[in-house]
Amino acid sequence: PGSRFVCTSLPLDAAGAGCPLPPVPMQGGALPPEEELKATVLQLRETVLQQKETIGSQREAIRELTGKLSRCEGADGKSAAGAWKNEVGKGKDTMGDLPRDPAQVIDQLSRTMQTLKDRLESLEHQLRANVSYAALPSDLREMLQRRLGDLERQLLSKVAELEDEKSLLHNETSAHRQKTETALNALLERVSELEKGNSAFKSPDEFKVSLPLRTNYLYGKIKKTLPELYAFTVCLWLRSSASPGIGTPFSYAVPGQANEIVLIEWGNNPIELLINDKVAQLPLFISDGKWHHICITWTTRDGMWEAFQDGEKLGTGENLAPWHPIKPGGVLILGQEQDTVGGRFDATQAFVGEMSQFNIWDRVLKAEDIMNIANCSINMPGNIIPWVDNNVDVFGGATKWPVETCEERLLDL
Repeated sequence: PGSRFVCTSLPLDAAGAGCPLPPVPMQGGALPPEEELKATVLQLRETVLQQKETIGSQREAIRELTGKLSRCEGADGKSAAGAWKNEVGKGKDTMGDLPRDPAQVIDQLSRTMQTLKDRLESLEHQLRANVSYAALPSDLREMLQRRLGDLERQLLSKVAELEDEKSLLHNETSAHRQKTETALNALLERVSELEKGNSAFKSPDEFKVSLPLRTNYLYGKIKKTLPELYAFTVCLWLRSSASPGIGTPFSYAVPGQANEIVLIEWGNNPIELLINDKVAQLPLFISDGKWHHICITWTTRDGMWEAFQDGEKLGTGENLAPWHPIKPGGVLILGQEQDTVGGRFDATQAFVGEMSQFNIWDRVLKAEDIMNIANCSINMPGNIIPWVDNNVDVFGGATKWPVETCEERLLDL
């Protein structure tokens, strides 16, 4: 009753130092208030140090999680996902002692922070129960509040960093996926262009004209016309399996004569060559669906003609429009027979198949030259009509495709 007590705040580094207060006699075997306060403060400091260690371990866990997220970012999406599923299926925890889901880590940190707050509040209640509120130094209470605030800010900062890293990882993964998809789409478009190949060929003459249907509107047209001719050689590659008859591979019409030059196989008739509407039957057989090289020569002198198939002469004759010069200025059509100049096509006479290397010379080629052309030993474009891309137009759904005829012929053998 005649005494009073002086309380002194303890610095943080005075955990092992003795209390500077004078001893007070024990009453009823209980600790004096100063000793009890000291013990409580020491216990509180020990708790704060333990929570500091807990925060340190949580920092290590966050760093470990960040490292593993970085490894996930560097790995291939599908491979990493597959490996993760395999390890999970084996029961292996690939994220160590931490939950795999960042949301669970955030939830765990929140629970830890709440536990710290609860324990500190419990200590404060115990102090208030053992000593009077006035006996607890105000600077100690402020220090505890600051400590608690620092811990709370540190935890919130780490949680925010984890959320930012998670968002950054998601954004980078999405950007990488979008970049990959864009590159793949560009590659697919380029492959499609190369497969179509309608705009460019390896060389101007390595292409074919395709006429897949028997109609009166699919055809090709040669831009150049013929001069007046007293002899000619026409050579071309053909592939057709149409029946009956392959139709009309080509026709040349001039004003006043629609059948100036025509090659036709119509119905069950053999292949015929028409010059000035005069007819010669040719011993050619080309409707087996394979590539064949056809050459026809003609001269106005005695109307002599020759027919070659795959380099071999199969027939010859005479008196086909003798002494008749081929008239100039007409229209040369591929795949249709003309009833008037440039028109009035008949679907039953249309060519069905593919053709390439249509060339015309103003002379009769030697048999040796024809054999070399058919064997792909030499390249001899026609001096009157050469087979080049910019000299051929297609209409009605006919198409031009890149092709190396000699290579495709080898596939037919």
